[in-house]
Amino acid sequence: MKQKIWLSSPHMGGEEFNFVKDAFDTNWIAPLGPHVNGFERDLEAFTGSGHAAALSSGTAALHLGLIMLGVGPGDEVICQSFTFSATANPIVYLGATPVLVDSEPETWNMCPELLEQAIKDRIAKGKKPKAIMPVHLYGMPAKMEQITTIAARYEIPVLEDAAEALGSTINGKKAGTFGAMGVLSFNGNKIITTSGGGALISDEEHFIKQARFLATQARDLAPHYQHSQIGYNYRLSNVSAGIGRGQMQVLPDRIMKRRSIFNFYLKTLSNLPGIGFLPEPFGYSSNRWLTTITIDPNKAKGTTRETVRLLLEEENIESRPLWKPMHLQPVFKNCPSYVNGISEKLFNNGLCLPSGSNLTQESLDRVTETIASIFNKNAAMA
Repeated sequence: MKQKIWLSSPHMGGEEFNFVKDAFDTNWIAPLGPHVNGFERDLEAFTGSGHAAALSSGTAALHLGLIMLGVGPGDEVICQSFTFSATANPIVYLGATPVLVDSEPETWNMCPELLEQAIKDRIAKGKKPKAIMPVHLYGMPAKMEQITTIAARYEIPVLEDAAEALGSTINGKKAGTFGAMGVLSFNGNKIITTSGGGALISDEEHFIKQARFLATQARDLAPHYQHSQIGYNYRLSNVSAGIGRGQMQVLPDRIMKRRSIFNFYLKTLSNLPGIGFLPEPFGYSSNRWLTTITIDPNKAKGTTRETVRLLLEEENIESRPLWKPMHLQPVFKNCPSYVNGISEKLFNNGLCLPSGSNLTQESLDRVTETIASIFNKNAAMA
């Protein structure tokens, strides 16, 4: 069998082991320690955010962010429909209801026009949303200037899901720093990893201080164990944070590599009939966490997303359909939704290609040659 080509596998930079060894040498194996503090400082410096809390996952960060915004049972939260379920799940953890908003074609993220329509409709129904959760999908920032303008107009706070977009920018401003809070993920497939982990970032210190408190079981300041609030076991470990500190040293290189992989695919595949890429709007810079393509079967002589995905699978190459929108997921089928068909079409026609920063040129050539073979076969049969 041919060697496996992964979609996005972890890529160590070399210094991670030294930080982890330091944790062992100093016996800082307990959940908190100096590497957690150092990792938080690294995140603050890189994102330009005033404060960061290192947590066990991006999902934990979303959950705590919603708690900070006062979301509770019976509330409604506007959520981007075109995303991974981890964006919407924490809304339900709190007994609230996701209100699902579809995408626009320029970034594939939350549509500002539909967002405002949803807000007006929910208010008319007596349910003003407690928060707005846009997502920066596959590293492409959402239309944050329009989204935050609308949010301010209706006085609704924004919690940004930037789990896939560490290092992406709009006019130089980092994704995750436009709203009241932003969420990052360091899962094993992300642009940098702590094995599992995430962070909540904000310029508002009180949000981050409270998030850290709740993430350490909400233990009151007392010599004994006393708790006045429900807490969570959501803090990142000192060992994992050590991995993160090593990863932060190579983050600019990782972004550069992912962008170069996107450019290689663009140059190599864009001349094939029916294949489309998502360009960056003016002033936007995506970390290109995953390179995505769309395949129009009408232009590709019947070749579909599934045709390509299955052939790649035969060649032991991992690829993945774009996210199935939340409004099409069985678990969220009864949630209010405001849709325009864009995310459903992207789901049906879109594919994520191998994009890991540790991919060799040989592997990238294998991916593109496999995809091109389908179209060459079609051309020969024409």
